[in-house]
Amino acid sequence: MLALVVFSALEGNAAEAAAQTHMVVIEGFKFNPATLTVNRGDRIVWRNKDLVPHTATSHGVFDSRSIAPGSSWTYVARKVGTLPYVCTFHPTMQGSLTVE
Repeated sequence: MLALVVFSALEGNAAEAAAQTHMVVIEGFKFNPATLTVNRGDRIVWRNKDLVPHTATSHGVFDSRSIAPGSSWTYVARKVGTLPYVCTFHPTMQGSLTVE
């Protein structure tokens, strides 16, 4: 039983250590890349390079709230599936995050 607990703890640490960070740049009123595939546990950073605030909002899953110009926001992917998202300030700005 103890070996199982230790193995589970080590397995969890290995998964955390393997997590990657992905960047989505907001520029020119677009998310770049517009579609991104990540693994569960990965971090996604949205960096706003525009002169106005934006959001990255997947209704019911994540909401960055206002990301000021020159700022960023990070989300750790926990929910598996395809998560469409938008900028609530500029609804024509759309992206898609697929979490495997």
